Amino acid sequence: MKIVEKEEVFARLDMATCIGLMREAMMLLEEGKAMQPVRSICKFPQGEAFGFMPAYLGKEDCFGAKVLSAFPQNAGTGYPSHIGYVILFESVHGTCVGMADAGAITQIRTGAVSGVATDLLARKDAKKLCIIGTGAQGRSHLEAMLTVRPQIEEVRVYDLNPQSAERYREEMEAKFGRKITICSSVREAAQDCDIVCTVTPSKEAYLTRDMIRPGAHVNAVGTFSPTTREAASDLVAASALYADQVEAMKKESGEYLIPLSEGLITEAHIRGSIGQVLLGQAPGRTDDDQITLFDALGLAVEDVICGRYLLA
Repeated sequence: MKIVEKEEVFARLDMATCIGLMREAMMLLEEGKAMQPVRSICKFPQGEAFGFMPAYLGKEDCFGAKVLSAFPQNAGTGYPSHIGYVILFESVHGTCVGMADAGAITQIRTGAVSGVATDLLARKDAKKLCIIGTGAQGRSHLEAMLTVRPQIEEVRVYDLNPQSAERYREEMEAKFGRKITICSSVREAAQDCDIVCTVTPSKEAYLTRDMIRPGAHVNAVGTFSPTTREAASDLVAASALYADQVEAMKKESGEYLIPLSEGLITEAHIRGSIGQVLLGQAPGRTDDDQITLFDALGLAVEDVICGRYLLA
């Protein structure tokens, strides 16, 4: 059995390749060629979680699961917030092929999924990028956004931890050659930006409609439960809303469920999934002033297809 540790994952699973894998995964899911049940998550008293996320890619392909812990309090420490493995099996006889580091896969593929959504939904002339949260996903999302919109000229960031923001600026400026401005508030970071990525473990909404310019695209990525969110109800109500999977959004997304419970939106507010947009089954952006919002919960098919790439 092969084991791929995080150093090898980072070396082999580059962002452009992963974006291509995410396109494939989301289309396979919408076409019914792949399947996944809703994930099982055990929540611990202090906010930690332990998750089991299985998926099946086909009879002649593979199946597997991501098994990991999520510890938000690890942010800013020497430990990643997500720790575990993607375990892969072949679909003909059901034998175990191997396992690959889930934290590294999660970091890369989450940014890559937002890259797919951004490429489909953001304005083609986007030049100003905002990233809220300067941890692992802040790094992954910067790379993904620059991959699909290489013309980006200005990058603004905000983090509750100034030291984390400063480390991020030094590392990312050296890696990507873009000037990065550290802002003193979410509002300062987001104002007038064409693309906004929220990648924090916040339990309360902090990104509101008045912070977002007409025509902007928002990737709301950091939270993944029915009671937590980053985008406020007024922003969601004013946006064209897209899911990674509609079924999962209706069960697990605080970005969707909270404004729904408040009567600000209906189920019809969901435009569709990114896979449906890729297949031409749902509309994308309809005009330059429309605000688009992609709410990502994370899909097991995304992890398993990365495991297939690394372990095949």
